[in-house]
Amino acid sequence: MPDPSAADTLRAPRASLARRILERVPDSGMQQPPELPGLILMRIDQPALNTCNVFEPCVAVIVQGSKHVLLGDETVVYGEDRYLIVSMDLPAKTAMMQASPERPYLAVALRLDWRDISSLMLEMPAPTDRKAEADSRAMTTGTLTLPLLDAFDRLVALLDHPADFPALAPLIQREIHYRLLAGEAGRRLRQIATVDTQSHQVARAIASLNTRFAQPLRVETLAREVGMSLTTFHHHFKSLTAMSPLQYQKQLRLTEARRLMLSERLDASTAAFRVGYESPSQFSREYRRLFGAPPSRDMADMRGQPQAQSQAA
Repeated sequence: MPDPSAADTLRAPRASLARRILERVPDSGMQQPPELPGLILMRIDQPALNTCNVFEPCVAVIVQGSKHVLLGDETVVYGEDRYLIVSMDLPAKTAMMQASPERPYLAVALRLDWRDISSLMLEMPAPTDRKAEADSRAMTTGTLTLPLLDAFDRLVALLDHPADFPALAPLIQREIHYRLLAGEAGRRLRQIATVDTQSHQVARAIASLNTRFAQPLRVETLAREVGMSLTTFHHHFKSLTAMSPLQYQKQLRLTEARRLMLSERLDASTAAFRVGYESPSQFSREYRRLFGAPPSRDMADMRGQPQAQSQAA
């Protein structure tokens, strides 16, 4: 249960950040300021119950509302009192249950900079608690603190001061990374960023898989490329992503096919072949299993709703 005193502490900076997002995103959708491509501001004015995305490594803060994220068979729920951290590319389904023009869903996200995180790790003492973490998910939440929320508010506020942005924005980004490393998710970030850990090896495999997901997948080859045995690779891949490598690839393919049909108006068969399917009927079956409707009906429903290109926040 959220601490009422903590909620009171966060109320003013949250209201300030909400105002800044509403000023920059006056209608339902998202903005990626060109000054900082890794920053995303989002506003959604109606419930979105069946969105599938590939989350990039990022930290996301909900300023108003809440979100359900389905990763594999597990559901992560977070709202205004917690932040979401994603430490590797992950396909997931999301749902925002409550949103309206009067009270829109508002969020901000920042892509993680691994070079900055690695640099900070050299300056910060390593945790003394050696608790095992091999089975930690690559997507988790942490308690939102005043320093972290305030840093996001100051970063977004800088967009109104272009002359200050080049000098000050990198400092605030570094502060955000510092707060994450020092907080509940710090151990997970250290595992991903540290070369030769099994988490780092799986992250390398996922980066490779994301560049060639339309090609036939040989899991043995992927494991060998990152120097892991097949059994160890399977175990740690599922521990981090809540999916097997084949399930991960399938969700990537279907998510990309949905994007192609929606944004490029491709028909289902063309989209299926584009993402690596050889059988349109198999594509249709698996698409329906993931999205709850065949491609034609799903597209009709989707085109009737305002869309944002990313739901990472």
